[in-house]
Amino acid sequence: MKSRYSSIRSVIALVLVAIMIGGFGYELFNIQILKHEFYTEQNNNVTTYTVPLEAARGDIVDRNGNVLVTNRQGNSIILDAAYFPSRSDNKQRNEIIHNLLKLFYKYKEEAVNNLPLTLKGGKIAFTDDEEEIEKMKREDVFNLQKYATAQNCFDTMVEMYELENYDINTALKIGAVRYELTTQYFSIENPVTIAENVKNETVAAIKEDKKTYLGADVMPVSYREYTDSTIAPHILGTVRKINGEEYNELKDDGYGINDIIGESGIESAMEKELRGVPGELTITIDSEGNVTEEITKNPIRGNTVMLTIDKDLQRVAQDKLKEICDGVSLTKGAGAVAVQDVNNGEILAAASYPTFDLQDYYDNYEKLAKNKRNPMWNRFALGLYAPGSTFKPLMSCAALEEGIVDEDTVFRCSGLFQYYDVPFRCMDGKIHGYENVRLALRDSCNIFFYNCADALGITKINEYGKMFGLGEKTGVEIPEAAGTFASPAVAEQYGRAWQMGDTIQAGIGQSYHLFTPLQLANYCATIANNGTRYESHFVKAIINSSNKSIDETGINAVEDLPISDKTFTTVKEGMRLVATEQGIRFVFNKIDTPVACKTGTSQVWVNGKKENNGFLITMAPYKNPEIAVASAIELAGSGTETAEITSAIIDYYYSNNTDKTPAQEAGALLD
Repeated sequence: MKSRYSSIRSVIALVLVAIMIGGFGYELFNIQILKHEFYTEQNNNVTTYTVPLEAARGDIVDRNGNVLVTNRQGNSIILDAAYFPSRSDNKQRNEIIHNLLKLFYKYKEEAVNNLPLTLKGGKIAFTDDEEEIEKMKREDVFNLQKYATAQNCFDTMVEMYELENYDINTALKIGAVRYELTTQYFSIENPVTIAENVKNETVAAIKEDKKTYLGADVMPVSYREYTDSTIAPHILGTVRKINGEEYNELKDDGYGINDIIGESGIESAMEKELRGVPGELTITIDSEGNVTEEITKNPIRGNTVMLTIDKDLQRVAQDKLKEICDGVSLTKGAGAVAVQDVNNGEILAAASYPTFDLQDYYDNYEKLAKNKRNPMWNRFALGLYAPGSTFKPLMSCAALEEGIVDEDTVFRCSGLFQYYDVPFRCMDGKIHGYENVRLALRDSCNIFFYNCADALGITKINEYGKMFGLGEKTGVEIPEAAGTFASPAVAEQYGRAWQMGDTIQAGIGQSYHLFTPLQLANYCATIANNGTRYESHFVKAIINSSNKSIDETGINAVEDLPISDKTFTTVKEGMRLVATEQGIRFVFNKIDTPVACKTGTSQVWVNGKKENNGFLITMAPYKNPEIAVASAIELAGSGTETAEITSAIIDYYYSNNTDKTPAQEAGALLD
């Protein structure tokens, strides 16, 4: 019996062992065969991230390929989440940031600080940045009510980032960096910049001590550089870091939260061409925390934008404009000038004064913004002026074409035009006697053009004005004002009823007419070429950064005016007499190129005192015009004041411009 029970126990034991071995075998088979791929992935536990690589911004060059805006290589300091302590380790994060701040202080670097909190009189206070204050209180940042005080915000920050062991000043500085990480969505895919354009010593210190500055790294960055930062600032424009609203709109187009974007001028207008295509850096982190990086897509530089302007002509225009404006008044002098090719609408130069320097634009922004002379205001594109007598060539065209007058029709100027019970006087109270259209242009005889305006009526006057492109945008790529025509509707906007005498005033460029210098240049160019109005433009071509191909923007003829060559010839003859027989001749006789022109003066009220703005439109050469120049000088007294600017531009264009590098060779500068 004993032996039989022993045998049973042995069998049971063997069966149990067999079951166990079978179970282990099945599990081994399950792991190694059936679920091999699953467990391999679990064992490897590799995480991959993609980080965008900045693409260098494209250059901006003038019509001859001379570089106006390019890039220089610099370094920024970033925090990289792949190496930086996790969000839960506040103490180590703060310690590393504190170390970095001490390094920045040593080498006089400026750390990022968008935190809208500051210390005033020993107390925490808000800065003046209301938009940033609102952002700071948002649910995804400090999650505070709108009525939270500056101290409430500071206390929340200290608690959130565990800054209790630091003094107030240090807590604010560390907190500013931590705030940047929060608001810029710091992650492995999105490193955050904490210092820009740093010195080589700072770069070396961070690279040599990875432990003290754990997670900090050096990122090569392209910064905008100007061959002459005072050339054409209102045309070229500025760049800046993208803001939150723009990022939300553009992130689907590949923009990152730290990207640079064109803010104004050509930098903004040609953003898509200049931006380039970002590359990609692939970061891999394995189960043991080892990090590897590989560039999986190289960035592509932005395209080069070639402008229509001539760098040296632009310099002449700017310098002479400054000289004349300062001569009028060192504290109030201001004005603008625009030069256009009459045969294609290309803007060869355009200047506004006072002006600013692109290099220190952001450093001086507050000062520039508070300057009462408005140096950032683009007067040639946005400045609206009553054109004064520069409107009279247009009136001559309208009167001739509508049969109101012919080239021999005369009106007697007695110095006074009685319009019902309202007397209107001629220019400066002069008596010109009998004037035909040519002589009326020469003498700027108001009486002649009062008669024309009365016969034409305001509707017909404005119809011709629109033909010449006045009162509407010229087509340039940068922001510009449309302007307005005098009309009953406009008078109503000013709370006035349209009077019959308003039509008379509109006929000599007064009343509610308001146009830009760019429009006046385009209008003059249209007269010069006998009636083809071209779209004005600053961009001549796009040079592809990959294959150096050149894509010309082309010429756009907006309208061929239904005005006869005979009419244009008569008007230009009258404008020629202005240049040869009026006081302005003493300026134009000094240059070799014959011109035709028309001066203008419009009255403005400044601090309760009546002043005059001066204008001049000019075409050159007279017989076969190639360029048109329009200038406006505020408080100049008369249009004659502007002749010095115009003559300097024309003299340079025809006598001293030896920079004739073909545009097709411009791409070679970028190799």
